[in-house]
Amino acid sequence: MHSHHSTAERIDAMTAEEVRSLDRAHVLHSWSAQDLIDPLPIAGAEGSYFWDYSGKRYLDFSSQLVNVNIGYQHPKVVAAIQEQAARLTTIQPSFANDARSQAARLIAEVAPNGLDTVFFTNGGAEAIENAVRMARLHTGRGKVLAAYRSYHGATAGAITLTGDPRRWASEPSAPGVVHFWGPYLYRSAFHAEDEEQERDRALQHLRDTLMVEGPHTVAAILLETVVGTNGILVPPDGYLQGVREICDEHGILLIADEVMAGFGRCGEWFAVDRWGVTPDLITFAKGVNSGYVPLGGVVLSDAVRASFATTPYPGGLTYSGHPLACASAVASIQAFHEEGIVGHARRLGEEVIGPGLAKLATRHASVGEVRGLGVFWAIELVRDRATREPLVPFNAGGEAAAPMVAVAAACKERGLWPMTNMNRVHVVPPCTTRRDEAEEGLAILDQALEVADRFVVG
Repeated sequence: MHSHHSTAERIDAMTAEEVRSLDRAHVLHSWSAQDLIDPLPIAGAEGSYFWDYSGKRYLDFSSQLVNVNIGYQHPKVVAAIQEQAARLTTIQPSFANDARSQAARLIAEVAPNGLDTVFFTNGGAEAIENAVRMARLHTGRGKVLAAYRSYHGATAGAITLTGDPRRWASEPSAPGVVHFWGPYLYRSAFHAEDEEQERDRALQHLRDTLMVEGPHTVAAILLETVVGTNGILVPPDGYLQGVREICDEHGILLIADEVMAGFGRCGEWFAVDRWGVTPDLITFAKGVNSGYVPLGGVVLSDAVRASFATTPYPGGLTYSGHPLACASAVASIQAFHEEGIVGHARRLGEEVIGPGLAKLATRHASVGEVRGLGVFWAIELVRDRATREPLVPFNAGGEAAAPMVAVAAACKERGLWPMTNMNRVHVVPPCTTRRDEAEEGLAILDQALEVADRFVVG
């Protein structure tokens, strides 16, 4: 036993080489071919930046996985975790706990009126699993409709609901899920020519889908309020209201997946606030505490909660409402209030990122469209503006994906960490990013897009 101990190094004394070699020997990485990747060891982070062991700093335009909304190492959130750890590290969900009670109250207060109850999970996928279970039990129906351009998580139910290619490897999958096309004017499934047409035709398509599926068999319609990883697709005004009306007409629950879009990302507490729509269930995670400790959950309408007043809710998690996670959420939400972070994110989008990306679009032939809200933006890259042919094919890998890899590499070389997906660069910095930092990142993107321009044929 003693010899075993001497081989274990203190974590904070490890070198980059030790971190890398142990990672290669013992860690299996998500969504990756293990022998084809070389994960960069990260030494630390603060604010909008993280850095490697050589001291190279990266301005983070990805917020990790679009979750570090409050930035890195926010002192109030770090202190709250430290204080909670000293007081009580863990307690099971069947007890009442001060941190959990406070977190639930603070979340209910910023949620739309009539959504007052929170079921806590450890992340977004589990939130989806439980929201769908609640919807099925509340309605007594089985089916759920979800969009093709969506990502809802990688657990069994959530990956079935997911519309993008990450679902394929898990098929055949659970029955009872039907996919439909959501609005996306730039690549309209409905041959629409403007936002209003796209909205009306997308709603008619949803009605037609329900007609042939039997609306009385459908428990819920699930959608990302603003589609995240599948393109930062901001719905046309009136679309979400239309979906709400369709749900009400047929006794179907509306589940808003706000895992990525919520907690300041769209310049609102929840993205639904922008359109004044009240869902029956909201799933959240990511920005609720910026992933400082794993946390997610479902906010339930009073009507859905009533279904479990005298009938047990048949679901649970050992770490539901974990005190360390809840304490970090309390501190984060309080900081959001005190520091005006939601308003800052909205202004950053309106005054800096939006206009900055519009300028890039005029300068680069590879930019087909820019779109977004708050600190939630996409640059869609094309080979040909006229035909809108994507810079790389759908779901490209290997050599076919090389142009996007080159754009990302050009960003990283210059100290910007980008988020890329398919043929898009997503501009998704922390909600706390300063104006000058956002401008610095846009200036680097301007240079990196010259790489994309080389592939333009049109």
